[in-house]
Amino acid sequence: MTPTADEQQRSLHAFVQSLRVMPETAPRLTRRDPAARPDAIGNKSAAKPLNARIMDDLNQLQYLLFADQRASLLIILQGPDASGKDGTIRKVFTGMDPQGVTVTSFKQPSAEEAAHDFLWRIHKAAPAKGQVAIFNRSHYEDVLIARVRALVPEAVWARRFQRINEFEALLAENGTVILKFFLHLSPEEQLARFRKRLEDPTRQWKISESDYSERKVWDAYQTAYEEAIARTSHAHAPWYVIPADRKWVRNLTVGRIIADRLAQMDLKTPSPRVDLNEIRRRFHEAARQS
Repeated sequence: MTPTADEQQRSLHAFVQSLRVMPETAPRLTRRDPAARPDAIGNKSAAKPLNARIMDDLNQLQYLLFADQRASLLIILQGPDASGKDGTIRKVFTGMDPQGVTVTSFKQPSAEEAAHDFLWRIHKAAPAKGQVAIFNRSHYEDVLIARVRALVPEAVWARRFQRINEFEALLAENGTVILKFFLHLSPEEQLARFRKRLEDPTRQWKISESDYSERKVWDAYQTAYEEAIARTSHAHAPWYVIPADRKWVRNLTVGRIIADRLAQMDLKTPSPRVDLNEIRRRFHEAARQS
């Protein structure tokens, strides 16, 4: 029997709850299935009505966020190469007004950025009130690649966990809602996606030398991700481990989590700052004279 819409919604809700990493809890990535999906939603076609609902929710909630002007939203996307950070941005945020969204992709620091503390370039990209900011990679690179590739001593990157927690707490105190997503990809699916890039001329520009060299230290990265998530998942800045082998599951769950969190923010349209009766009087007067 085909699940009803209500059954699908309940299944999706239970599924996204299971993806959240509770404070001071290890994510145990090896025990999480990168190809998992909600029980009552079997394929991409079945997810389409739910996705449409999420897009509508995001559109309306972003409008309220912008109008309300009391809070902001920061989305952090982390994951291995080909896990779908770019795809998530294209698919999940397509329903939002681009005037209220910024996307920052944090790559290797420039000379100017490297001359400052590691959070300097990050803080500049934090969202203003009413805005949504998306980080494609983030300050977490400074406890991930910096650790795995020994770019700085352990004594340096280990201290950064406390600085990250303090930084995110500061943003939260200023009204920024923070949601952090680790796109959990299997090495087999990553290799399959690399193969598609090689075979598709329109995607070959994405290929880099690091695609394959980073696979050699896959386990080291998994260890680094686990510690980073365990040490920085808090009530004000939670981590979600998103199954990323199925793109439609990735998009569905990220979108639902964001929409649900925005809905919890008690966003309201502000009261008018003008005398509406006087404005109506002037409108009718102008209409009579035209």
